Amino acid sequence: MKKTSTRLADGRELLYYDTRDDLVREETDRRPLDPVSTASELRRDPLLGDTVVVASHRQGRTYLPPADACPLCPSREGRDSEIPAPDYDVVVFENRFPSLAGDSGRCEVVCFTSDHDASFADLTEEQATLVLEAWTDRTAELAELPQVQQVFCFENRGAEIGVTLGHPHGQIYGYPFTTPRTALMLRSLAEHRERTGGRNLFDDVVARERAEGTRVVLEGEHWVAFVPYAAHWPYEVHLHPKRRVPDLRALEDDARTEFPQIYLELLRRFDRIFGPGEPPTPYISAWHQAPFRGEGALDRAEFGLHLELFTIRRTSGKLKYLAGSESGMNVFINDVPPETAAERLREVASK
Repeated sequence: MKKTSTRLADGRELLYYDTRDDLVREETDRRPLDPVSTASELRRDPLLGDTVVVASHRQGRTYLPPADACPLCPSREGRDSEIPAPDYDVVVFENRFPSLAGDSGRCEVVCFTSDHDASFADLTEEQATLVLEAWTDRTAELAELPQVQQVFCFENRGAEIGVTLGHPHGQIYGYPFTTPRTALMLRSLAEHRERTGGRNLFDDVVARERAEGTRVVLEGEHWVAFVPYAAHWPYEVHLHPKRRVPDLRALEDDARTEFPQIYLELLRRFDRIFGPGEPPTPYISAWHQAPFRGEGALDRAEFGLHLELFTIRRTSGKLKYLAGSESGMNVFINDVPPETAAERLREVASK
């Protein structure tokens, strides 16, 4: 992998990740951009104890542009985009409309491929490996920023999820706090350790799923994917390395090598869940990593890196909406039994 750092016209950082070491990235951003202006504010909810990000400047962000005006495609003659180069492998750049910026953290965009009409599932194993390397590198870099406590790499896919740009891409958030979801995991981790005399919750969850087997979707030498026992979403898969590590930086070489095979197969199965002729399955793919600093960092060594992949589509043509119970009380009601979901995801395996 070759990494090249440059700056866009408004001062934002842009990074090229290339598979070839001999590529030279000298293109400049020729757009007459004004400096980025943000108005992010962090507000703590006194009743729930969580943090809400107020970011009014994001109201003017780019929304569903036509393909020939996509800001994530390479620049062409007469049309300059966010990426000055005429082609690229993987690109990461600071978001022009960030939810978090400055002392409040950092937001980045990850472009998985220059092909506007592709999806992550269309990538080759070499391309997927490069994305993993980019995620890992950004995790390492953002972990060094004093204002960042936790790094979150994720992909929103599909208009149903709320995606405003159709180009295959994801995002990376550097939060200045430990997120509520991670805080809940850390609390459960500590309670399990106390209750069992020192056992690790992540290890025990993975061991239980592998032993029962009914919810295991896919298993390799270094990774195991399963529908969790209490899945929140109609089709939800958790992907864990068999050797527990706290974050992407700590993955062993063998796990890195096998990851593209496992992950690409999972994504391709997701697109086959609802049968032939159905539109691409909308999904969220989210890496859960241990916090680097702050109160949540006390249990770093005990935390288990994992990826959660789920769709809000519950059946053909129907979405799972977060209505009264889910949105009002955070009590999920799942329409698809986890064992049924796992069986379906095994049925649609690649031949």
